[in-house]
Amino acid sequence: MGENQHITHGFDPVFDERSRVLVLGSFPSVLSRENAFYYGNPQNRFWRVIAACPGGSPASLAASIEAKRELLLGHGIALWDVIESCDIKGSSDASIKNVVPARIERIVGSAHIGAVFCNGGTAGRLYRRYLQDRTGIPAVGLPSTSPANASWSFERLVERWSQAFDELAR
Repeated sequence: MGENQHITHGFDPVFDERSRVLVLGSFPSVLSRENAFYYGNPQNRFWRVIAACPGGSPASLAASIEAKRELLLGHGIALWDVIESCDIKGSSDASIKNVVPARIERIVGSAHIGAVFCNGGTAGRLYRRYLQDRTGIPAVGLPSTSPANASWSFERLVERWSQAFDELAR
């Protein structure tokens, strides 16, 4: 796996003025950084979970980056990561050090974000530590879609993520 390297995020958040919920990961994986877009590891279940949630579309699974961006924006979802840059070994969240948090004001200053969903425990902890005071929005912690979270089946992930989106709609 090698030593920690200081890595900068490398690509922009997905959002527009109609975004109402912000989904945050921790930091892009090696494959995501190589693809210059979110959840580039085909084993990560993020896109499958979003496609299975109400309003999602199975067609988005094999879709281009632009189609995935449109899927998110069409449902008022902004997507980014908590960390702008850090020292990290490969894709290991456990190795993250020397965090530079994302400039969250880019999104919350342009969109009317009413909820923040964190994809996994690390994203949730980092959000509470570095960004929650800047947004004033408590995060909803959701189970990670990462393949490392094998204790959550795909079906359980869809159920929990769908529940979070349903609660927003009320």
